[in-house]
Amino acid sequence: MKAKILNALLIVTSLFGYLEWGAGSHMFLFQAETEIITKMFSDPQSIIHPFTVLPLLGQLVLFTTILQKTPSRWLTYIGMAGIGLLLGLMFFIGILDTNWRILASTLPFMITAFLAIRHHRKQRVPGSAAGS
Repeated sequence: MKAKILNALLIVTSLFGYLEWGAGSHMFLFQAETEIITKMFSDPQSIIHPFTVLPLLGQLVLFTTILQKTPSRWLTYIGMAGIGLLLGLMFFIGILDTNWRILASTLPFMITAFLAIRHHRKQRVPGSAAGS
């Protein structure tokens, strides 16, 4: 049950990433995703970019783990990696640009990802093979 809660929190915290560019242009990721989903049906070629597709797929993968009886550790890692590519870049930009809004918006996801990884590592069966 804790894994499902952590995976749901990963999805929710990823939606509140904050983007800023140019003079006065800004939006949260949930706003950007709304635009992406609406453009998916009207102009699908305009949204094909790794930094739009991978985080969205990561959220979908994490959503599927919430529907599983026991969330898959590997699907959780794959979903976190998909979202983490964008939020990690945003975190790095927040540090380089000393933009506290961008930096602070990524911290909830980073903390939740750390807690999810820690949880899944504790759930490993003692004595199992290293690769499983």
